[in-house]
Amino acid sequence: MTVSEAKYDILGIGNAITDILANVEPSFLQQQDLTPGSMTLIDAARADALTAALKTERVMGGGSVANSCVVAAQFGARVAYLGKVARDASGEKFAQDLRENGITFPSTPLDGHTFENLPTARCIVMVTPDGQRTMATYLGACTYFTPDDVIQETIAASSIVYLEGYLFDPPHAQEAFRRAATLAHQNGRQVALSLSDPFCVGRHRQAFLDLVRGHIDILFANEDEICALYETEDFETAARHTQQDTTLAALTRSGLGSVIIHDGQMIKVDPVPTQVVDTTGAGDAYAAGFLAGLTSGRTLPECGRLASVAASEIISHVGARPLSNIWQEMGF
Repeated sequence: MTVSEAKYDILGIGNAITDILANVEPSFLQQQDLTPGSMTLIDAARADALTAALKTERVMGGGSVANSCVVAAQFGARVAYLGKVARDASGEKFAQDLRENGITFPSTPLDGHTFENLPTARCIVMVTPDGQRTMATYLGACTYFTPDDVIQETIAASSIVYLEGYLFDPPHAQEAFRRAATLAHQNGRQVALSLSDPFCVGRHRQAFLDLVRGHIDILFANEDEICALYETEDFETAARHTQQDTTLAALTRSGLGSVIIHDGQMIKVDPVPTQVVDTTGAGDAYAAGFLAGLTSGRTLPECGRLASVAASEIISHVGARPLSNIWQEMGF
């Protein structure tokens, strides 16, 4: 099978999560012992307590790579997604949300008889007045994504398999990543990875390095994540290491734009100016625009521009899903 015969342009694999969004003051994060801008894993009891302490603004489908899949589909990409939900109302809402966005979701829900009390995951997204988001995530059913959930036929039918770093915590999920990457390469497909979070990178640094060096064709990371991977506080140093370990990488730097690394060359991409309201999903949207551009045959500078346009739209409002087709309005 050749890439031109792919049924899907992008197959996302990640944590299937429902997002609960709320506006908070920085003092709230301090009171809750949460590091601003981070993602913290919590248990069900703390998730309930946090939710009760907040004024919820919005509830919507979420999950980093799921968000990317929705944005990529709006770009016109053919998209599928694999992730674990429970047989509950939140799981049904998550699946319906994907399908309404034109995304194929063939994953089987968690067996309710075996895991009777384990619900679909939820992420509490707390947005401070400066637009920064801090996340507290209860993974629930997500933690039971295993190699058996990697559907071989879907992998083989997808031009690019996009893996979510947040899913890397459970050991069986790491095995699932390696299985997905192996199957993709056996079928002549490419594998992309988002590092997702510097704390997640810190927990599994060597495993991430092994994955990047041995299985990944396209790497996405922001400045904090790539510096965490290479244990440096200097972006230029981290970028040089990235050049050695990857063929293609897109590294985002917030207001400084992004850098695309390809075959030892660096391409700088300017950000698209906008008013920052909520940075939730900015990196997800960036990856979506980049991959949608890549699978439609655009040049790397064009992919970077599409990625920046997508990220700009997302950070201009609350929530990680697009509210407008700004990229169409701009002629993309």
